[in-house]
Amino acid sequence: MPPRRAVTGRSQEPRQRFVEELRLLRAQKGDSLRQLGEALGWDWSLFGKMESGQTLGGPEVAQALDQYYGTKDLLLTLWELAVADPTQFRERYRRYMTLEAEALSMWHYGVSTIHGLLQTASYARELLSAGGLSGEQLTRQVEARKGRRAALDRDDAPRFRTILSEAVLRTPLEDAAEWRKQLELLLDMGERPNVMVQIVRHAVGIHALSNTDTTFLRLSDGRTVAWVETGYSGELVQETAAAERLQLSYDLVRDLAMSPVESRKFIRQMWEEASCEPST
Repeated sequence: MPPRRAVTGRSQEPRQRFVEELRLLRAQKGDSLRQLGEALGWDWSLFGKMESGQTLGGPEVAQALDQYYGTKDLLLTLWELAVADPTQFRERYRRYMTLEAEALSMWHYGVSTIHGLLQTASYARELLSAGGLSGEQLTRQVEARKGRRAALDRDDAPRFRTILSEAVLRTPLEDAAEWRKQLELLLDMGERPNVMVQIVRHAVGIHALSNTDTTFLRLSDGRTVAWVETGYSGELVQETAAAERLQLSYDLVRDLAMSPVESRKFIRQMWEEASCEPST
């Protein structure tokens, strides 16, 4: 069967097609951005950023727009395609890395892995290998992660808080000796005045971020943005209301975490348990 021929003249790239449809539908409706915001109850600037491609918004916004324009699930479907597009993931991640380098402070919650800023080379290599990287590409990515930690070594280093699920410390590397080095790095970094490491125990049960790995960046202009990630994709959340909702969830999880002192004792306990195991 021959490939389907484009007949609309619109972009076949998911994110750009989403943007085009947003602009077209609003123009057909005859609304200004402010009128659209008032009608749907979101800040009008969000729709401006969505129409310029700065953000995709969230699924609830796409659904609300579908209902408003009477387009059934058109915009939600385009939103899902745009989020899943691997080229867009790389673009979003590059944007996140640029913002991370400029951040005044960062705070992170890890569901199952240690943040890249606190990973040893062995941890990064095993994690990236499990994700499918190999050869020179793997080597480059490992070196890049090692280089990221330099941000915490600067004289003007940002404040960094990481809260880790207990599951992170219950998922060791294959090599017990390398796992001990990773735990030692967590302990060493936690001694720095600008770094705070905390643990959330299994016993607290399900909480607001039980399945959400996220990092918040406080920028020099006062904005807070969030990076929400799975093993296969990620989304840069720049819209103020959405970032604030995520931050509230983070604050609730922080209240459940052990103190830095208690967390350090727990990490030390994990290190001692690993020391009793033979290296592979």
